[in-house]
Amino acid sequence: MNDSFRNADNAAGTSPAGRFVEVEGVRLHYVEQGAGQPVVFLHGGILSSGDYAAVLELAAPGFRAIAFDRPGYGRSERPSGRTVTPADQARLLRGALRKIGAEQPILVGHSWSGALVLAYALAYPADVSGLVLLAPGAYGGEAYPAGKADYAIARAVRVPFLGRLLFALLFRPLGRLAMKPMLRATFAPDPVPPGYAESAKALWLRFGQFRANREDVAAFEPAVDALCSRYGEIRLPAAVVIGDSDPFHPDLQARRLHREIPDAEWIELPGTGHMLPLTRPDAVVDAVRRIAARVSARTLPANP
Repeated sequence: MNDSFRNADNAAGTSPAGRFVEVEGVRLHYVEQGAGQPVVFLHGGILSSGDYAAVLELAAPGFRAIAFDRPGYGRSERPSGRTVTPADQARLLRGALRKIGAEQPILVGHSWSGALVLAYALAYPADVSGLVLLAPGAYGGEAYPAGKADYAIARAVRVPFLGRLLFALLFRPLGRLAMKPMLRATFAPDPVPPGYAESAKALWLRFGQFRANREDVAAFEPAVDALCSRYGEIRLPAAVVIGDSDPFHPDLQARRLHREIPDAEWIELPGTGHMLPLTRPDAVVDAVRRIAARVSARTLPANP
């Protein structure tokens, strides 16, 4: 393995599941079920591909359903020594999909991964069939709640030796205290699923994943500031899916994005919050089916 990349931490002593693919010297972990049209599911900023476990079960009868651990999360490695932007993650994902033969996928991105999916669609429009954006993050400024403390933590954990020391002595203990209220706020008004808090402690409070998350927070706003003027260029079938009780600025994020993507449909789920892959897997798969039908209609030959 190239010494310029750091290994992902072992997750909670569990055995690796799924498969690995190496791109640019980085091992990425993914799980897949089913066969047919590839659909690629990308998790948000907390855990891993496991967020989509129920979605994959529901999608597998009709699709080749693939969920990746994003770089630095779950069992995936992350490039080290530089900022890893949504565009970088899109490039790694494209290389991975080519290696595993998942061509012309429908891309599904939740929360932070909204920016990743948008970056991919703008960089490689011919390589994508359609988009499903779940409570997506797509804009910075007042729409993005990260503050100066988030950026300071991101800088601190990247300092050699000091970053690990601060994590062990300060950030990890504080994270343990903040975990339950943070999860309640993230899932609200939906309940936190049984066992999810334990998984969050096992994964999110590892140094490698914590640092990846902090780096992603710091990289998000510059990335979307550079992308957002181009969202109108996206000409793919798309769906923007939102819970009507999402606490994370859907009026400044999802609604605005829906207006700017020409071929996007709006799907609003009543009585639902932010964590759609876990709380509404049925609605996620429904949205995928809707986009797949639109993709098929586009590719059908015209009647003579």
